[in-house]
Amino acid sequence: MADPQVLEGSQPVVDLSKHPSGLVPTLQNIVSTVNLDCKLDLKAIALQARNAEYNPKRFAAVIMRIREPKTTALIFSSGKMVCTGSKSEEQSKLAARKYARVVQKLGFPAKFMDFKIQNIVGSCDVKFPIRLEELAYAHSAFSRYDPELFPGLIYRMKQPKVVLLIFVSGKIVLTGAKVKDETYAAFENIYPVLTEFQKVQQWYGDDGVVCFNFYHDCR
Repeated sequence: MADPQVLEGSQPVVDLSKHPSGLVPTLQNIVSTVNLDCKLDLKAIALQARNAEYNPKRFAAVIMRIREPKTTALIFSSGKMVCTGSKSEEQSKLAARKYARVVQKLGFPAKFMDFKIQNIVGSCDVKFPIRLEELAYAHSAFSRYDPELFPGLIYRMKQPKVVLLIFVSGKIVLTGAKVKDETYAAFENIYPVLTEFQKVQQWYGDDGVVCFNFYHDCR
């Protein structure tokens, strides 16, 4: 018998023990770094490698791309490499290993040292509008909101150390985490705050009585 919680065409069931809000941020971009531990001739790499470009007048690194995982690498003459574009920590490490292997095949004694996730960017939509002005006032120690400069509220969380961009539409961007669990923890920390500053729809009924309705996501 099928699990009654998993209906055909429905979304996967969220583990509420890990995500009490019922929402799971989507990882959009992982940025990692690797030390290939050797000096590199960038011009030679660009001439021999596929999907590589090098314009030293514009940027002092070879830009290389692969399709699986779909990522981009910035390879510097010092042997340092930055890998960006993957959607998970595992994909980021796999991609970095593939780039290192390409460099090895071109004749350089490249190693794979000091792999490190530098930044994880995630996003989520709480599906209700947020009163940013009041949120910024109530959490002024952590918030910066200047709609003339940027449409979102910048919330600098201390623990975990993650920066959240909060938009009036309910869209949230989370950046600065080193592991995905920090992204998830930051969202769970902010979610009760967002519900507290949820916008309320107000209108007048036929009898002149003021009516209220909280925006909500019917899950």
